Amino acid sequence: MDHKQEFLEIVAKYCDKDASEITEDMRFREDLGFNSLSFMTFLGDLEDTLDVELEEDEALRITTIGEALEYIPGTERGQEQGGRRPSQKWF
Repeated sequence: MDHKQEFLEIVAKYCDKDASEITEDMRFREDLGFNSLSFMTFLGDLEDTLDVELEEDEALRITTIGEALEYIPGTERGQEQGGRRPSQKWF
């Protein structure tokens, strides 16, 4: 399983959607129903599973699946850690 698929499977554990239904333009809070606690728990799961480390202040600015994928090495949109700086605060 590639990192994008693993990422989507992790997202699906925290929302009421199948991984195949999740698109890059979906927003964590508005479209997938994440709240502050579920997002922080998700980040911990993501870091453990994909062996990535996200700066908390940067991670909290991520609003969409596509933005999050930019932080995941091994995905088409992924860049090296710290290469992308989100501009909006998520919560």
